[in-house]
Amino acid sequence: MKSVAQQWLLLYGKEMLELWRTYKWIWVPCVFVLLGIMQPVSSYYMPQILEIAGGLPEGAVISIPPPTGAFVLAETLGNFGMIGLLVLVLAAMGTVSGERAGGAATLVLVRPVRYASYITAKWAAFAFLAAASLILGIAASWYYTELLIESVPFGAVLRSAMIYAVWLALVIAAAVFYSAVLKAPSAAAFLTLVSAAALSVLTSALPAAMKWSPARLPAHAAAVLAGGRAAEGLGLNLVLSAALAAALLAGAAILLRRKWGS
Repeated sequence: MKSVAQQWLLLYGKEMLELWRTYKWIWVPCVFVLLGIMQPVSSYYMPQILEIAGGLPEGAVISIPPPTGAFVLAETLGNFGMIGLLVLVLAAMGTVSGERAGGAATLVLVRPVRYASYITAKWAAFAFLAAASLILGIAASWYYTELLIESVPFGAVLRSAMIYAVWLALVIAAAVFYSAVLKAPSAAAFLTLVSAAALSVLTSALPAAMKWSPARLPAHAAAVLAGGRAAEGLGLNLVLSAALAAALLAGAAILLRRKWGS
């Protein structure tokens, strides 16, 4: 019998191969790269865009102060948190429920496979996809920001991306959890996005009471871009993000085992 580590690596390799076969390794990074390029380009050409759009009185002059590089990159992260997050959730929404419906999970779980290994391998594959897509997207944004606007230290950009990647990994853990609990992939995607949005709204509305919230990680990432260092409480947010992700994955494994046995 294979060891637990060997079994996990086989499952992880299966998930990575499935991401290639479904072209997720192509279209998900492409979306992030396009989002990364769009923000500095649109910021640089905004006066020309408004002038072409028209609708201004004759003789009116458009005067827009040029944005800082940190602001542009922070806006890029904001786009990743909206469109990019939606793309990732849609890609991961059927990772468990889709296999259960199609019967592929049966071929795996009838063998002596740990449910925890099955769940965490799926999460790790999608988390790696998210991190790679994020790095490619922010690198593209940084390049065009350097080219069109101003220089931003790449070290700060990289640290910011690493913090933001933890937030994406947590959201993916939620997507895997809901996919294990629910039969409908669309319902899993909906609840994942609602949960992430609700946590973000509560964190913004109650900053004093929600200092522990993992939803503060995007703000920490933006703070690193603006000043080179995160705000106070980053360590707590990272630890709680890891704990919450672990709890979601453990819960997914437990609930899947119960459902499978029933």
